[in-house]
Amino acid sequence: MWFTKSIEETLEELNVEPSTGLSEEEASGRLEKYGPNKIQKKKKRTILQLFLSQLNNTLIYVLFGAVVITLFMREYIDTVIILLVIIINAVLGVVQEVKAGKAIEALKKMSYPKALVKRDGEVKEINSEKVVPGDILILDAGRFIAADLRLIESVNLQIEESVLTGESVPSDKDAKFITDNLKIPLGDRVNSAFTSTLVTYGRGVGVAVRTGMKTEVGKIADIIDTEEEEPTPLEIRLDELGKTLGKLAIGSCVLIFVIALLQGRDWSEMLLTAVSLAVASIPEGLVAIVTVVLSIGVTSMSKRNAIVKRLPAVETLGSVNIVCSDKTGTLTQNKMTVTKYFNLSEGEIPLRRENGKNTTEAARLLAKAMILCSDATYENAVGTGDPTEIALLIFGDKLGIDRKKLNDTNKRVGELAFESDRKLMSTLSSEDGRLTVYTKGAIGKLLKICTHVLENGKVVPITEAHRKKYFDATENMSAEALRTLAAAYKPVDSVIDSSEMEKDLILLGLVGMIDPPRDEVKLSIQKAKGAGVTTIMITGDHKNTAFAIANYLDIAERKEQAITGEEIDNYSDEEFTNMINRFRVFARVSPQHKVKIVHALKAKGNIVSMTGDGVNDAPSLTAADIGVAMGITGTDVAKSASDMILADDNFATIISAIEHGRNIYSNIKKSILFLLTCNLGEVVAMFVSILIGFPAPLIATQLLWINLLTDSLPAVALGMDPGDPDVMIEKPRAPKESFFVHGAGMRAIGGGILIGALTIFAFWYGYYEHGYSPFDDFVPENILGYARTMAFMTIISCQLFYSLAFRNSIKSVFRIGFFSNKYLIGTIILGLAMQLMIIGIPAMQDAFKLQMLDFGGWINVVLLGLVPLTFNEIEKIFIRYRRRVSTGAI
Repeated sequence: MWFTKSIEETLEELNVEPSTGLSEEEASGRLEKYGPNKIQKKKKRTILQLFLSQLNNTLIYVLFGAVVITLFMREYIDTVIILLVIIINAVLGVVQEVKAGKAIEALKKMSYPKALVKRDGEVKEINSEKVVPGDILILDAGRFIAADLRLIESVNLQIEESVLTGESVPSDKDAKFITDNLKIPLGDRVNSAFTSTLVTYGRGVGVAVRTGMKTEVGKIADIIDTEEEEPTPLEIRLDELGKTLGKLAIGSCVLIFVIALLQGRDWSEMLLTAVSLAVASIPEGLVAIVTVVLSIGVTSMSKRNAIVKRLPAVETLGSVNIVCSDKTGTLTQNKMTVTKYFNLSEGEIPLRRENGKNTTEAARLLAKAMILCSDATYENAVGTGDPTEIALLIFGDKLGIDRKKLNDTNKRVGELAFESDRKLMSTLSSEDGRLTVYTKGAIGKLLKICTHVLENGKVVPITEAHRKKYFDATENMSAEALRTLAAAYKPVDSVIDSSEMEKDLILLGLVGMIDPPRDEVKLSIQKAKGAGVTTIMITGDHKNTAFAIANYLDIAERKEQAITGEEIDNYSDEEFTNMINRFRVFARVSPQHKVKIVHALKAKGNIVSMTGDGVNDAPSLTAADIGVAMGITGTDVAKSASDMILADDNFATIISAIEHGRNIYSNIKKSILFLLTCNLGEVVAMFVSILIGFPAPLIATQLLWINLLTDSLPAVALGMDPGDPDVMIEKPRAPKESFFVHGAGMRAIGGGILIGALTIFAFWYGYYEHGYSPFDDFVPENILGYARTMAFMTIISCQLFYSLAFRNSIKSVFRIGFFSNKYLIGTIILGLAMQLMIIGIPAMQDAFKLQMLDFGGWINVVLLGLVPLTFNEIEKIFIRYRRRVSTGAI
């Protein structure tokens, strides 16, 4: 580990002289040995490969089975329709996925600017891809770092490392620092610098110790590359459903064929009937309907600032029970803000906007010192420079200070720049001929060089009592995870040397600052908690700071619920997984720790969402069930690795997306149950009719019409049902929860049997109305056609009206609003119109072997069609009554 080695050991091991650097010849040899300094590009899947991957699904295999069956039956139009369903489904999936899987390319694009290196004793700028281990790199403010470095010189060097650590404040660097702690977090390696981070202040020199895929950014790319994509809960359940339906179709075929042979029927006719029954068993429109409903959900969520990249991820959101969130920029504003100040005249004062109306002279002088001792700018809500100094400028604004006027009347005539050893910065200002030194820095350093304090408007000698008050104020602010900064001043008679500035100062006060939580986050976390969703903070920031924010947001209650990455390393994977549920805050963690945390949570059966914006978040975004990237502040790497992007960077949008995901799953479940109920009705009608000796009440063409069009339209409309307002009162459903839990399976079976029975009755009535029976040996062809028309129109009527019952398993359709889903009402009307069309147009009559019904037939079709809906409404009355009894409401 290079950070544990001295500068001399590092240079010796890399065989380089810092004064001259590598020779061009040596650099060329090392480039050959170590390879170019770039991220290796992952081979992308072609559009064809993406398309074929969409077909790797058991339900699709079942549909291919239906294609073979319809070809065998020479129903070529039906074959084409089913193939179109398969192709459309695959195309929709490809369109969503072509936008994903670009994390490595994004890393490659962002990481490599020019590098300033020393070679053959000369400083030259080269393409960073040519940087090799042993190269001496020159660092100055505004330069991106091209490789992982062991610093060999540092002068007031500060590097912004938030893309790797998540910290919003630049890190102070010290080349002389050495540690023997091999597990020291990335953000605490002050003698190192990392690829893609930015020098914000000072200067330095470093020797390249790692390049390309060996860098910290390279390790992240490798994690993303090797992380396997797991199927979503919906994909798993649909795959299981496909296997079940496939077995059911084959079993039905075999069984009905055997029964028909035992009954002595014509085997060729029964083979055709058996194939028809297989068609009835397969809901051909199911795959396309699920895809369409998910696509509608994606469109709807994009209007709510949640952009979903992969269709099944929409449904997975509804299963999420753990939201792991990065702190900086996600839960917080990613903006250092002064929240409190202290002076001996007022004590500790929380900072609010209204402070400016009655600012005391002591507070004004404290802010004045902070502003004049700063190199940052802040105009029109845009700041440049050190984030801490920008926060101090805004502090002055809140106290009502006119900074433009202040800067115009105070001319800087001298300064002593900040140094990490001193932890102080001083300036000498001239105002109306009066000279004043202003100094800001660490309170511990200032207390050592201040001889006086400002107290109640008077300058008095500093005492131990004064020091104690400052120490207490500092302790109080630190306990709230505030970073403290103090200021002092002294008037002078003439321009003095910088070495004399930081002596005999008058202490003014101190400020406490923090990257504050977003205003809307706390309410969103409470809403999530009510819905059974736990929020966990994962950050590269310090433990105390992380816990203070988590405690304020009600994420964590006790400090024991916080753990650092260094502490995580003390446990084996198994031990850590067993204790994962104890913690709500993970601080000072590396990208590898984040992935380990996500894997441990998933090992406990959780469905995990991970939010983040930096490069350091990309591996955990990939590992999570749902990776959520920030759209505004998020890096391209984070966006590419995620499943969903928040267009407004708002944590509250995640909770809204979870609510929407739950409603989408509920709608998908309604659609699937409706389709399976309808198919079961068809199977019951066909199977029972054959079993009792009736002719087949429906032919294959009619069954395909029902499955692909008549069933499918209401199923899509159910997928567009308005959201249930009670969905966030419920707990997250279990990842392995079946579609058929909570009585849904029994309702589907009951509904299917009832629809099948009514269809058989209508089929019988078609005979009876004309004086025949299905058991008769000789029945005219037109009577059989009329009876099949009765069965066909009745089963469709039952299915269309019964779709209303699926909108809610407990509430009456009249309570939730008969017309609140206008799409469903429209599809019912359209479905009935389509039946009138195929029965009224002679060419279609012949194609589907139908006959026009008489008035009595139509009355029976409508009355029989309303029976399942009526039974369901009566059943719901009893369900609601039992619930009221069980809850003590009655």
